[in-house]
Amino acid sequence: MPLPLYGSGSGFVGGSGRSGGGYNGEVSGGEEQSSGDGASRRPNRLIDEKSPYLQQHAYNPVDWYAWGDAAFERARAEDKPIFLSIGYSTCHWCHVMERESFEDPAVAAVMNELFVNIKVDREERPDVDRVYMATVQALTGSGGWPLSVWLTPDLHPFYGGTYYPPDSRYGRPGFPDLLRQLHRAWVEQRGKVLDSGQKIVEVLRSQSKGGGKAAEWLDDGPLDRAFRQLRSSWDPRQGGFGQAPKFPRPSVFGFLQRYHARTGDRGALEMTLDSLRKMWAGGVYDHLGGGLHRYSVDAYWRVPHFEKMLYDQAQLVTALLEAHLVSADLFFADAALDVLDYVERDLRSPGGGFYSAEDADSAPDAAHPDHKEEGAFYLWERAEIEALLGAPATEMVCLHFGVSERGNTISDPQGEFGTRNVLYQAVPIDSVAEQCGSTPDAVRQVIENARLRLLEVRARRPRPHLDDKVIVSWNGLMISAAARAFQILGRPQDLAAARASASFIRNRLWDAENRTLKRRFRDGESRFSAQLDDHAFLILGLLDLYEADFDVAWLEWAETLAEAMLARFVDREGGALYDNPPDPSVLLRTKELYDGAEPSGNSAAALALLRLSWFLDRPEWRERAGAIVSAAGTFLEQAPHAVPHMLQALDFLLAEPVQVVIAGAPGAPDTVRLLETVRGRFMPHRVVLAADGGEGQARLARRLPFLEAVRPAAGSRATAQVCRHYACDLPVSSPDALATALDAAAG
Repeated sequence: MPLPLYGSGSGFVGGSGRSGGGYNGEVSGGEEQSSGDGASRRPNRLIDEKSPYLQQHAYNPVDWYAWGDAAFERARAEDKPIFLSIGYSTCHWCHVMERESFEDPAVAAVMNELFVNIKVDREERPDVDRVYMATVQALTGSGGWPLSVWLTPDLHPFYGGTYYPPDSRYGRPGFPDLLRQLHRAWVEQRGKVLDSGQKIVEVLRSQSKGGGKAAEWLDDGPLDRAFRQLRSSWDPRQGGFGQAPKFPRPSVFGFLQRYHARTGDRGALEMTLDSLRKMWAGGVYDHLGGGLHRYSVDAYWRVPHFEKMLYDQAQLVTALLEAHLVSADLFFADAALDVLDYVERDLRSPGGGFYSAEDADSAPDAAHPDHKEEGAFYLWERAEIEALLGAPATEMVCLHFGVSERGNTISDPQGEFGTRNVLYQAVPIDSVAEQCGSTPDAVRQVIENARLRLLEVRARRPRPHLDDKVIVSWNGLMISAAARAFQILGRPQDLAAARASASFIRNRLWDAENRTLKRRFRDGESRFSAQLDDHAFLILGLLDLYEADFDVAWLEWAETLAEAMLARFVDREGGALYDNPPDPSVLLRTKELYDGAEPSGNSAAALALLRLSWFLDRPEWRERAGAIVSAAGTFLEQAPHAVPHMLQALDFLLAEPVQVVIAGAPGAPDTVRLLETVRGRFMPHRVVLAADGGEGQARLARRLPFLEAVRPAAGSRATAQVCRHYACDLPVSSPDALATALDAAAG
């Protein structure tokens, strides 16, 4: 039962205005930095952190601490509450609150005098973020970043919210006034504050036990209910689900594709294909440089929130590839490759790992003083386009992309866009040709030439901030996407990218001797204990990578990771796995089940264990996966649409997966043709194993004895066998015969 916050947004009686004063915090390194007005600024202790987000705040006049014992000990020693601010480096409203409050010496003086102030990068410490986000969501009904929470010195939350303006507006109290009110409550009403914090922790502990009542049995009822719920919220005119703002949420598409494969319901397929098409026509897609922005602020996919996240790109590539397999429409294949081109060009580190994100804002410079505004890198004035392209091309380009002199941003939440335009497909190529008296091919060529020219000019603008840390979980998603792209579309560079990322993680973030994984790498430092999602997403990526190149080392590492995952995150009482390893500085070990922008660690772990169990004949892992799915019983019964990735695990659990064994020389044309036959079908309940007669097969046969007898015959064509529970049909050597066998297995 949600508890009210202690007081309300401005419920404490407090003073108004801002206190004066300067920054007195201790620093442990760094150099002075110019503030832009000739003054110099001293760094605070965040200067020693590797997080790009914490580095962004390293020159604030706030006496920031990173999360850790030093901050906690000071709070206890000085008997001060803690102000905890959580965000990430590409968070637009985090930047806004920094500019308005954390860079203001007067506001910082109030913070430094009354509180011990801690900054946390939610992408580095999702365990900390989950606890205090759950607090704010339980107490206010919503959440977001920046997350602002006030804690007792023993880390119990007693007040919280998200963004606070410097003065009262948007129905929110002004930040300095709120600081004083909370300090007054701490001094004058300490007992109530401590009691409130304790009650909040008790609620969080009860919520952290998992998804409510476990399912007594599992059937396909939740799949049908989820489909009906999603259908009721689908927007048939604009695609997607619900109204503004619209988020991609790719795991929904994965569920719908599987529901279509299971039931043949065309509605599930149409919702997926139509939504993806509408997204790619909208401004939420970057029509010049590729990749998808975080979400659309309107219902038409027109005006995006301009940040680009690695996890979105990875999941959407997978959704597009599956859409291509089901529909045989090359549009989806081309879109997937376009996103991969963006990621491999702009988000790939020299070492092979994938970076995390690009910001919505870009840094200003003398030529572009307004580029601190959101989306400035991506927006265009019509006059600017005309000056670059000339009159004939401008007419076609502006018609196609909906560019006008007045600007075309139908939603401008902060009044920043003015007469600038976001590019989106306003008029189809054929209609542009008809209106301009040209041919579709000619218009298409004009558009492509213009795209390259605009991209060249845009590249000279100040780029948005790049968050260049490597997160294991998001790299796991990208390994899956790139490996599956190679399987389906055959580009060698995608396989190379998947291998490079997996190798980077193995070399820099995996301790083979102790079988432990770190979460984040940046600037030479591997740090922070990996979470459940890091293990689960990486396992899924390695399974897709094995099916791409059949290097058994990936499969063996996935098995070791699964064993480590279960040992580290298992709840001995059963049910769902913990999201985070034990840590005395984190109040709770949570069990997240909701599938949001990313799948939950539990849904990914269930699917990973299921797939691995069929690769390696580990039936106990099927049982463990079933227990995880069952733990989501309340969701599955009441709101299955909230756990679409868990539904994919349920779908796999209810299926009878097949094993397809390809016996042939690696890379030989006959082997490749059989693989293409398997890979060209959407079969979510199959695993593919290679029997090439080599040392890798021998290692795998120690786990799967039936593989011992499956070998390519010298001088003979490659063969394929379709197996159920490791009992195989007779081998076939022609793609047509294999296609027939696969159809029979799927039917």
